[in-house]
Amino acid sequence: MKKIATILALIIIVVLPERAMAGNLLESIKLKARAGYSIGGTAPLGIPATIRSLDAYRLTPSFMGGVDAMTQISGNWGAMAGVRFENKAMDCEITTKNYYMEVVKGDSHLAGMYTGSVRQQVTEWMFTVPVMATYQVGKHVQLKAGPYVSLLLSKDFSGYVFDGYLRQNNPTGAKIVMGHEANERATYDFSDDMRRFQTGVMVGADWQVYKRLGVAADLSWGLTGVHKSDFKTIEQTLYPIYGTIGVFYTIN
Repeated sequence: MKKIATILALIIIVVLPERAMAGNLLESIKLKARAGYSIGGTAPLGIPATIRSLDAYRLTPSFMGGVDAMTQISGNWGAMAGVRFENKAMDCEITTKNYYMEVVKGDSHLAGMYTGSVRQQVTEWMFTVPVMATYQVGKHVQLKAGPYVSLLLSKDFSGYVFDGYLRQNNPTGAKIVMGHEANERATYDFSDDMRRFQTGVMVGADWQVYKRLGVAADLSWGLTGVHKSDFKTIEQTLYPIYGTIGVFYTIN
């Protein structure tokens, strides 16, 4: 644990003002171990007209665990940096109209304007490093905000279309019907087009409820889309937006 504290302290030192580095900073480091559960999704900013409704949203095993190192800088202000291992996942169904899609049905690769139901499943396992400013409110509440960077270890963006039809190439092209049963659907998989690195911002609050134990709430908002910049199949940029509810334990 001391090695972890030293590594995280070095991260904090890089982002602190020069005057905050005076004295023995390592001695002021406090550690928090935390775990939580996340709910959210990958979504565009603003729902386009081609997406008509969200028909189903299923909870996924989106767990987070990690450790943070903190230090006070001046008065109620401080800094926090951490390393977290987490899964950001989504499983939903939407209804679309004239939504551009590229799908596979049997041995055929199809592209065009799709109208009907879409099942979308996203899974991203990653290491996330947040670097945040903190502000102490009273004795028990700490507010925090700052940027983060994530390295994806595993990524999946796939699904299928059903109960609808696709007009090949343009809205008046040949009509390909998609049924409800598995052998009547068409599938898609854009996992290889996802970014390996993501960046964003995170805000939240920690509330110390009993001695070393507390509860936390965080919101992370991706600033980079989940797909690479040259990916054009999905017409909107999709951002990872997740809220996390969890617990923490102050180690020292």
